[in-house]
Amino acid sequence: MRTLKLPSGQLIPILGMGTWQMGESARNRQSEIDALRHGLDLGLSLIDTAEMYGEGGAEEVIAHAIASRRAEVFLVSKVYPHNASKRGAIAACERSLKRLKTDYLDLYLLHWRGSVPLVETLEAFQTLQQAGKIRSYGVSNFDVEDMEEAIGLKGGKAIATNQVLYNLMRRGIEWNLLPWCQQRGIPIMAYSPIEQGRLLNNQTLKAIAQERGVTAAQVAIAWLLHQDNVIVIPKSSRIDHVEQNYAALNLKLSADELASLDAAFPAPTKPVSLEML
Repeated sequence: MRTLKLPSGQLIPILGMGTWQMGESARNRQSEIDALRHGLDLGLSLIDTAEMYGEGGAEEVIAHAIASRRAEVFLVSKVYPHNASKRGAIAACERSLKRLKTDYLDLYLLHWRGSVPLVETLEAFQTLQQAGKIRSYGVSNFDVEDMEEAIGLKGGKAIATNQVLYNLMRRGIEWNLLPWCQQRGIPIMAYSPIEQGRLLNNQTLKAIAQERGVTAAQVAIAWLLHQDNVIVIPKSSRIDHVEQNYAALNLKLSADELASLDAAFPAPTKPVSLEML
């Protein structure tokens, strides 16, 4: 598994497993656990979650999947903005740790910016880090202006990553946010790499996939893996999807294929407001 280095020095895999919408149905619980375990067996050690996902249900699913295997896992969770005060973020982290049945997170993120002053959230993150409850911290859904404000605050220069919406259909971050983070060595974590499935009917993607004998989803993920300083976290609730996601690691797109995708999904030619799902 290829890795990137976070500002803290930690190594983080460039491809992981996302858990959005997991932990919401008892009927799907075992298949979700099995999918995550299979991913770990393949070497997909990065697992991304949040207290919002299934209101803690996804974290509980992960706890079962990583039982006795915690040392293998790079575990990421996120705090709700309304829980991101100094006292609130510490309490929220403790609840996440309890649901995950672990005593630390490798990375803890502010899910998106809310009304709580960033200085409070950063203070909470530093307290959690000093206590050994989290190893690194970062943000999610922050645009350049938010990032500039955050790194100017105490503890802000330790922000390890920014998790944002990024895929072939959502290339707005390439105008300024992605270069800004690249220049500072702050990896981007790309969520929704296949746009919740909406990308998969694109004719260019389908043509490349058919020619290469792979799926359109694998082409979309491989395109992201070609980008510098980007980590990809596709949803991983089924074993077949986990296997396809993993196989995208070894899919090297040619210059002609990359040019075809650029033509079908043009890069931004002007500033674009940060998009969220």
